[in-house]
Amino acid sequence: MNLLYIGAGFVGACSGAVSAVSGHNVLVYDVDDKRIAMLSSQDREIIESCLFEEGLGDLLVRNQERLRFVSDYAEVEGFLEKCDAVFMCLPTPEQGETGETDLSYYLSAAEKLAGLLNKRNKGGQDKHVLIINKSTVPINMSDRTADIMNAAGVKNYGVVANPEFLVEGKAVRGALKPDLLVVGAEKEQDFLIMRAIYQRFYSAPNVQYIEVNVREAAAGKLLYNYILFNKLAVCFDVIGRTCEAFPGLHFENIRKILASEPRIGNWGFYDSLYAGGSCFIKDARSLAYQLGHAGINTDLVSDTYFANKRQLESFIARAEKEADLKWQGKSVSLLGVAFKRDTNDIRNAPSIEVMNFLLKNGVTKVNVYDPAALLSFKKIFPESDQVHYYSHEFDAIKNTDVIIITTDWPQFRGLADVMIAELNNLPLIMDGRRMLQHRYLDLQKAGFKIIAVGSPIISRV
Repeated sequence: MNLLYIGAGFVGACSGAVSAVSGHNVLVYDVDDKRIAMLSSQDREIIESCLFEEGLGDLLVRNQERLRFVSDYAEVEGFLEKCDAVFMCLPTPEQGETGETDLSYYLSAAEKLAGLLNKRNKGGQDKHVLIINKSTVPINMSDRTADIMNAAGVKNYGVVANPEFLVEGKAVRGALKPDLLVVGAEKEQDFLIMRAIYQRFYSAPNVQYIEVNVREAAAGKLLYNYILFNKLAVCFDVIGRTCEAFPGLHFENIRKILASEPRIGNWGFYDSLYAGGSCFIKDARSLAYQLGHAGINTDLVSDTYFANKRQLESFIARAEKEADLKWQGKSVSLLGVAFKRDTNDIRNAPSIEVMNFLLKNGVTKVNVYDPAALLSFKKIFPESDQVHYYSHEFDAIKNTDVIIITTDWPQFRGLADVMIAELNNLPLIMDGRRMLQHRYLDLQKAGFKIIAVGSPIISRV
């Protein structure tokens, strides 16, 4: 089939690549010339510097015969003559601090698309085409999409909701072997086309292929992300806080007790200074906004968002409250700037708020390290007399007063030996991911003071 993806971000690039693997002819369009050039480079390192996603570079290189990235809209116009489906993979961020979804990118792309769809097949519009909402959108978005198409005179089309459930850092693996595919449509003709697009998964016994209406698909995605976000918030704000309040409670042991119950499950039982990324916060805020406009109480949804904010604020405040640290004039090591491991995505990363706090409170120097996301972080915080970037975590932790771990990169688990052997100044360790929990006792014996999420302050022996 001939598939067009509008938007070459995380969703569009990964989904388009997997469609090419499935044998479809794929065109991915984006307005960002630089991004398109990098994704088209056929160089794995260049591709990964653009989108750090395990396996993506290999897929793009191996499937170049069926997959093209373009920034020239004229190529889109030609492709629409034979196109079976258009996947809308546009950013849908929160609008300010309102919870309302900013649909400007989506609406602009949809209106531009509509202007060409009514001209296809020499104006006859003989070929049926699907407009597929891959972006996370409001529950009633299919109606708005249809209004745009109808206003432009588009005929012989369908609007489908096919929300993305991929996990950043595992997106390629998840897209090649998905557990879940949700398709929302109103006509059997549209369901048939989607089954053809996803044929390898539709008939797979280990894939939950769920067909519902378009509103149910959109609502299902919002609720799915809210429930996961809520579970994290409960872990941070209740379980972790309990372990911080009572000496003798080891977070990992409490987790074993709770996760052993099948009705509870084991996902989300890790303590962290913050749950960031592009989805959970935005989607919970969007859900609250939509429920509020429907006249529904949104306290529980909103409390999840505030619990997450409270977690970060509480973690930062513990340095002054529990360790009597004064930030003015201190030097700090900031380890990890991506919102989580295995990605270079810094959207809603706790590192941004931590850096803003440090600069506002007069630290003299911040040493920053991340194995994948430094280029993105430098765009917000350029290198200066105050901000320094390092290519190795060992160098970044030398000669500073505080070490703050904000991302769960696996290599940070091995830092304890270097700290014990080489750091004679004994900086305060602030472990926002419990990356060193297996060595807390050794670090304590070596004279370090540790503030970790899910533990009371660990004082020097």
